Amino acid sequence: MKAFVLLIAFVITGSIVYSQEFVSPINFEETEKNKKAVIDFIKKQVKDDYSAIGMDDPATLRMMEQENLDAFKELTKITNTKLLKEVIKDYCDIGMCNYSTILMMYKEQEKASKKELKW
Repeated sequence: MKAFVLLIAFVITGSIVYSQEFVSPINFEETEKNKKAVIDFIKKQVKDDYSAIGMDDPATLRMMEQENLDAFKELTKITNTKLLKEVIKDYCDIGMCNYSTILMMYKEQEKASKKELKW
């Protein structure tokens, strides 16, 4: 729930992440260079986002960095890459290109794709 509240805060503040640094979890190859790129992206993205809302204390930054890294690792295991690509595009296009948001919205999209309107 806390992540959702923070997500809304990012929308309100208009936080923008530089998508050219984004490392896709799709077909991610776990090399030291690639792992460093993911960590560098997460650290910058979290610092930028949380500084924009005045919550850039070390405890918050480390907690959210870890949340994003855990989300990235979970995203690498997703097999429905078509849906994941759509979610990544949708959320990165609006400046919400962090792994926690992408994972949360992927799960919501996947759940919704299995439902049908019933009377």
